[in-house]
Amino acid sequence: MAESESGAAPSSERESALAPLRHLVFRRVWLASTLANVGGLIQSVGAAWMMISIAESADMVALVQTSVTLPTMLLSLVAGATADSLDRRKVMLGAQIFMLIVSVVLMACAWTGLITPWLLLLFTFLIGCGLAFNSPAWQASVGDMVPRKDLPSAVALTSMGFNIARSIGPAIGGAIVAAIGAAAAFAINTVCYIPLIAVLARWRRPENPNALPRETLGIAMAAGVRYVAMSPRICAVLVRAVVFCVGAGAVMALMPLIAKVLIRGGPLIYGLLLGAFGAGAVTGAIGNARLRAALSTESIVRWASTAFAAAAAIVALSTQLLATMAMLFIAGAGWLLVLSTFNVAVQMSAPRWVVARALSIYQMAAFGGLAAGSWLWGAVAESESIPAALLISAVVLIGCAALGRWLPLAQSGELNLEPLRSWKEPSTAVTIVPRSGPIVITIEYVIREEDVVEFLRAMSERRRIRRRDGARNWRLLRDLSDPRAWVERYETPTWLDYVRHNSRMTQHDAIVPQRLRALHCGPEAPRVRRMIERESTAVPLEGELRERETLIDPTRYS
Repeated sequence: MAESESGAAPSSERESALAPLRHLVFRRVWLASTLANVGGLIQSVGAAWMMISIAESADMVALVQTSVTLPTMLLSLVAGATADSLDRRKVMLGAQIFMLIVSVVLMACAWTGLITPWLLLLFTFLIGCGLAFNSPAWQASVGDMVPRKDLPSAVALTSMGFNIARSIGPAIGGAIVAAIGAAAAFAINTVCYIPLIAVLARWRRPENPNALPRETLGIAMAAGVRYVAMSPRICAVLVRAVVFCVGAGAVMALMPLIAKVLIRGGPLIYGLLLGAFGAGAVTGAIGNARLRAALSTESIVRWASTAFAAAAAIVALSTQLLATMAMLFIAGAGWLLVLSTFNVAVQMSAPRWVVARALSIYQMAAFGGLAAGSWLWGAVAESESIPAALLISAVVLIGCAALGRWLPLAQSGELNLEPLRSWKEPSTAVTIVPRSGPIVITIEYVIREEDVVEFLRAMSERRRIRRRDGARNWRLLRDLSDPRAWVERYETPTWLDYVRHNSRMTQHDAIVPQRLRALHCGPEAPRVRRMIERESTAVPLEGELRERETLIDPTRYS
């Protein structure tokens, strides 16, 4: 595969599902991550089978899956805000080193016989914490490694890399556990972290010296939640992801019991079942590009959810290894197609400044559903039976497909979320500094009576965008003495927040102000007033009296 000096193949190369691998940095990180995932799956097999040997109850076995996924639900938003605020490479590097240390301690406890069911859950929980911080940084970094046109395929490849590991890691892990023991599986996992740590240590992301000052963690988290809450496209993905993962969690959490009770096998059979699931996911990833070209986003999710549901139902009734493996192959393909489609939908619906936080909230929803489902289906299997849990989960998956009638997914790639970069920081007669505020902004329009309905519709979208990007106390006012006069009013806490708010406007967002300007019938453009709120007894800040601090030109913000 030929490469340019920048590490990318010539543009004439035919696009395919593997096209993102032509980018050198993405290829290196992807390969190292796949190896780390192989080690993680080997460790998971060891942990699950060790739990079966030291705790016989079904709910304790299912809690192994919960302990890995629960940290993502609890920590994902913090991790996403961290990934958007700090160097994502360093976040990934720190997470990998942390998981390496925890895995070494887990290995030592297993070798010395000190492991207990609750201690095992603690170690898997800590490893899950490392994964919670690594995942948003890794997925958000994909957009930094490949151009936007390759992003859907790159997202599918990240899922494919994990599922390549899923197709071979569990089988290897099962063989290792059967031949040597779980402690050996933990030891191999520790070695698999090293190549990714080395690749991340060598990678140098381009510096962005023109970025706005970093938000505090709390403010960054609030901005991420606000953005997602005010984005209907992303909210639809979150609801669908929760329902799907609750249903899919049955197959994932009960896999050890399917192997031991329904198939009457050992750790090697468990590894083969996981391998069949992973092989199906790899197949789904390979066919993902063609499916996206032939079907809508909603159609992919509906058909894949239905296929997963049918597979889960047949697994519940099967006692034959080959039949169960065949159904898990189908379930794996459905799993990959649904989750990668959700992931792409989120990435394509969020601009770069907030993409890690949007992905982290999506992961909170998905892994929260998976964690809740793992506990739920473990409890159902314990009180009723394993087949009953799988059959009920199939009904939930059908419900996910049916939800498309009320919460359809938007087609990926419809929005241009590149920064608009046309807004310039205005000069002010009053001396201000970045922390000056609160800032009150009013925009005055003159609207003909016959255009009022269309104006109000545009303003409804304007309100959503303003609030989504950080504006407070948004109001629309009409002059009682002149019915053609309208005023849009909103606030920001500081001047820096005002600059940040306007720098977040995307090419797609610009459609709304263009509509409003077209409706304005005044002799000049809509008048904008920027005011600073002051109490009558307030004393100006020392910095405001001493000197004016010039902000970075927001047209250079990325």
